[in-house]
Amino acid sequence: MSDAIKHECGIALLRLLKPLEYYKEKYGTAFYGIQKMYLLMEKQHNRGQDGAGFASIKLDVKPGQRYISRVRSNQPQPIQDVFAQINQRINEELTNNPEYADNVELQKDQIPYLGEVFLGHVRYGTFGKNSIESVHPFLRQNNWMHRNLIVAGNFNMTNVKELFDSLVELGQHPKELADTVTVMEKIGHFLDDEVSDLYQVCKYEGYNKQEASAVISERLNVARILKRASKQWDGGYAMAGMFGHGDSFVFRDPAGIRPAYYYQDDEIAVVASERPVIQTVFNVDFDDVKELEPGNAIIIKKSGGISIHEIIPPVTKKACSFERIYFSRGSDAEIYQERKDLGKLVLPQVLEAIDSDTDNAVFSYIPNTAETSFYGMVEAAQDFLNQRKNKHILEHRNTLTETTLEELLKVKIRTEKIAIKDAKLRTFITEDSSRDDLVAHVYDVTYGVIKPQDNLVIIDDSIVRGTTLKMSIIKMMDRLNPKRIVVVSSAPQIRYPDCYGIDMAKLEGLVAFQAALALLKERGLEHIIHDVYNKCKAQENLPDSEVINHVVEFYAPFTDQEISDKIAQMLTTKDIKAEVKIIFQTVENLHIACPKNLGDWYFTGDYPTPGGNRVVNKAFINFYEGNDARAY
Repeated sequence: MSDAIKHECGIALLRLLKPLEYYKEKYGTAFYGIQKMYLLMEKQHNRGQDGAGFASIKLDVKPGQRYISRVRSNQPQPIQDVFAQINQRINEELTNNPEYADNVELQKDQIPYLGEVFLGHVRYGTFGKNSIESVHPFLRQNNWMHRNLIVAGNFNMTNVKELFDSLVELGQHPKELADTVTVMEKIGHFLDDEVSDLYQVCKYEGYNKQEASAVISERLNVARILKRASKQWDGGYAMAGMFGHGDSFVFRDPAGIRPAYYYQDDEIAVVASERPVIQTVFNVDFDDVKELEPGNAIIIKKSGGISIHEIIPPVTKKACSFERIYFSRGSDAEIYQERKDLGKLVLPQVLEAIDSDTDNAVFSYIPNTAETSFYGMVEAAQDFLNQRKNKHILEHRNTLTETTLEELLKVKIRTEKIAIKDAKLRTFITEDSSRDDLVAHVYDVTYGVIKPQDNLVIIDDSIVRGTTLKMSIIKMMDRLNPKRIVVVSSAPQIRYPDCYGIDMAKLEGLVAFQAALALLKERGLEHIIHDVYNKCKAQENLPDSEVINHVVEFYAPFTDQEISDKIAQMLTTKDIKAEVKIIFQTVENLHIACPKNLGDWYFTGDYPTPGGNRVVNKAFINFYEGNDARAY
């Protein structure tokens, strides 16, 4: 994605199912869990670089001993910083107390972070706040072990205000209007409820207070807590949590918007946001890692018992397709093939744009994450070329000579590494910088490989705002003096805001929206803008279940091609000499390429939760009224 957008978060939950002595004997260290957590988080650093956090719980400690440890960082390399802090503390303890070296019991008693239950988080802040207080995991503390709650997640709720108000109605005083805080307090409220109910049962059964504590920990019904807490949630989420006594869970939203995968054997149970992360860290096969089904939670009891529970009845699965296009690492076997298919399926549009002249075409990609789609596009182009060769051979088989056949077989699809990102320059330029000349040099180009008669075809993951294309990429490509520049997006046109975890909250920031707006004004259709606003405004106070996405009417007068052509015109500055064309993937082909991830609301406006329709309408109201504010 050449336009930098902040997106997603990553979670990692790890439970050791054997005593720490087991890992010391088998793997040479009692710190096995910490080492694996470092790998689980580092392998997901692509999901979040604004902050990182780690928490651990020690099981069965004596009163007076610290059993919860947490460290968070919002430094430039937060994962490295988190584990540098952890290693420093561990090394200090081992250096100052040599007797700990081979004594696992002492290590567990005295060294922080060493435990059996671990929760890690890597973060991109969708609200732009990057204070340490905004970094997960969040901790809700209590003197009763089982009332301690640690929460981290990959999520956004569309109805934060309603969740906040419901807490106030319960008599609470939340410290902040933020979905992370409200979700944690919602779970915490029903945790308190559950504990209170269990205590009354224990009291009736004759247990004293000290005895009741252990019984409550054993009987705590995590699934019931999650069911009661999540009744009003509207959003996309993969929510992970740990209770102070050692129970833990990961809970996925009923539409499966946000991803979660798990693996278990007799040594460990692990949950993460991406399948290949688990495969790599624990060296297990693709089929051994399971997807957590929508609306379900994996619950790991302190005893080590592992079970899957349906918390909310699943609805039509709308797993985020951007996970497949861009966000998740491409090392997943399915994702790799899907990205190749995205490149293959868009080739017919490319051929149309270059008049099928593959002899005078150079194919490339930008940025590096588009490389897999590029491979698919080039394979399809090579198939097209082979068909041309076969047809020519069949039509001229009686006149072909060895020389002409050799010349024909030499013709290949031309591919080049055209653009190289100057990472140091990109980090120097702030996102809101107005220094256009600096932005224009974010990428270097390869000279000497493009001829004046060439079509230069560049594939990108997706085109969001178009800023980098306009200010940098197209200008740099034009310096190579091609006849035509064709920019290909492996994703469809992004027309609507996201409200489930991707930082695309404002309509006016989307280049497809800008293009449709320009077309409405050019064709004297401004009344549609006002009509959409009035319809959105009229629904402001309706229940979410009754709200309709009226912003689809904003795009209705135009074909996809008309909007693509307008985008090309808008991104082509007066100094560009080459003809510029912009091609987008079709939604139909997206679904063919990514059949398991049909969440496409940012392309189609088909939101998977009722709150999404309210958010998109509010985003349009904000645009119309000139409010520089988020819609949720």
